[in-house]
Amino acid sequence: MIATSGGGRSVVATPDELVAMAMVMADEGAAAGELPIGAVVVMGDEVISRSHTQERAQGRRLVHADLLAMEEADRRLGWKPRPAPLVLAVNLEPCLMCVGAAMSLGVETIYYGLGSPSDGAAGVGVVWRPQREDMTFSRIPEIKGGFLREKVRAQFARYAVTARTQGLRQWAEDLARLTL
Repeated sequence: MIATSGGGRSVVATPDELVAMAMVMADEGAAAGELPIGAVVVMGDEVISRSHTQERAQGRRLVHADLLAMEEADRRLGWKPRPAPLVLAVNLEPCLMCVGAAMSLGVETIYYGLGSPSDGAAGVGVVWRPQREDMTFSRIPEIKGGFLREKVRAQFARYAVTARTQGLRQWAEDLARLTL
């Protein structure tokens, strides 16, 4: 469990609650015409950053929710020592690029809601063989999924109804049908 501050008091945030925060960001993104993917980065009792995917807003492809949230966390934290481990929560399993960014940032744990069989990278730790495991950027974060899975599936089902293209509609419908 992770302590986060809310309304001037400290509360305990479970992985479910962290993924729920990511889902809120995903809903904000969907309302803005983006893919319904959201992320939060937490350190100790503080939400350091949060974002949703911004492909339409920025007109670029490398603007995944988790990557944007980690970039903001990196800007805020810089090189100074961290008093607590970093945790990333995402509603959809991170891709390989975002797992790599989490390694570079030193994220200790990643929680996600729904697996993404076509591009999710939660299993990369099985094959990762770093030359030196004592380097921060060589460590794969502990990656745990399935938090609020049914709610995330429903989130993608809602998005599928309004998706702007057939390809995105099919992608969201496929995710909504997952039983993993």
